[in-house]
Amino acid sequence: METITKIITAKEDGSTVRHILKAVLHFSSHAVSRLAHAEDGIQVNGRHARTVDILHTGDILTVETGDHRPPKIEVIPGDWPLPIIWEDGHLLVVNKPAGMTAHASNFLPDTPTVAGALAWTRGTDFLFHPVSRLDKGTTGLMVVAKSGYVHDLLRRSLHTSGFYREYRAVCVGCPSPETGTIDAPIGRDERSAIARRIRPDGSPAVSHYEVLARQNGLSLLKLVPETGRTHQLRVHMAFIGCPLAGDWLYGTEDRDLIPRPALHSYALSLTHPVTGELLRFTAPVPADMARLISLP
Repeated sequence: METITKIITAKEDGSTVRHILKAVLHFSSHAVSRLAHAEDGIQVNGRHARTVDILHTGDILTVETGDHRPPKIEVIPGDWPLPIIWEDGHLLVVNKPAGMTAHASNFLPDTPTVAGALAWTRGTDFLFHPVSRLDKGTTGLMVVAKSGYVHDLLRRSLHTSGFYREYRAVCVGCPSPETGTIDAPIGRDERSAIARRIRPDGSPAVSHYEVLARQNGLSLLKLVPETGRTHQLRVHMAFIGCPLAGDWLYGTEDRDLIPRPALHSYALSLTHPVTGELLRFTAPVPADMARLISLP
């Protein structure tokens, strides 16, 4: 099981294990309790330790980051292609294809899932913690944490400078001006079980856009979400009169054009929550979007 190590500094001399776990390593109270009951969840200088133990300068605190309980929802493995872009013991980055959801749902019970694809190659005991979720039709880069601890750290940084996400999209028409910001709150649409809409009492939602190319009544966009509301980019583009090509929910379905909303998670950069390493990734625009418009 993966671990992290902390060498106690002079400033931290006299602290309890619990204090370091919560204040320095940012474990949740639930995670600390779970570690306390794990056989070797916490060690100091290679020996089992309790959360009430006092630490001294130079002590080596080793803590397991893996989960110690089974997943809440049973994952059904499936032999579905899922390219792995990068991986270490704490997280992985995948290039999700269209037609795949993050995990199974009541709405789409027979749909291929990222959780199922990973369970097929890693075993059913692989615990799935999606950090940046993508809709079924959206392609591209998606981050998966290998433990609840790493997932929690990444979720805290998700909408900060420590976790940058950039999308490519093809929309109908061309936004005016060609560079701008959409600041419009998003909430549920009571007329639908899945749709969202702009509403004054919705949650704050901000998206930045830039037109990269125009062709045949379509525009290639760079989209950067500042917040992470459900269907945010799709709702915002429809709101300004330029719905995504192929968006059956917020625009006009045209399966001959593209059989899904033309949205792709193109670039990611994040600070690794354990090692501090800056990670950068890109995934080329898929063929079904590229054929709609000449890429610059």
